[in-house]
Amino acid sequence: MVLARVRTLARGLRFVKLGYDCIGDVRGRGLLLGIEFEALDRGQRHSARALSDAVTDKALHLGLSANIVRTGASDGVMRIAPPLTATEAEIDLGLELLDAALERTLENLRPVREAPALAAVGAR
Repeated sequence: MVLARVRTLARGLRFVKLGYDCIGDVRGRGLLLGIEFEALDRGQRHSARALSDAVTDKALHLGLSANIVRTGASDGVMRIAPPLTATEAEIDLGLELLDAALERTLENLRPVREAPALAAVGAR
């Protein structure tokens, strides 16, 4: 039973990764997994760490409770460790909440990332 949840969580995180260029890697063992973010720009505002922190904050705000922590030594990696007693339905809900957190975080960043391109068009 635990093995099925492990496969579901790891497979689910890899599926979420396919939808977001900002996720560089999903790694870990068992139910202790990490999502490695990649910087959206070279500045500090959209660094891997800033993106990881923003997604973590949004996920926690949406109610995702899976022992999500910011990892100090592993810059830009979000650790996810749901309880061993988590059901498949709870894992699925957690994946949905994580996906929503990613989408909402990136929606908030899009206007900032697109602003220079719009300014260049207006300068013509």
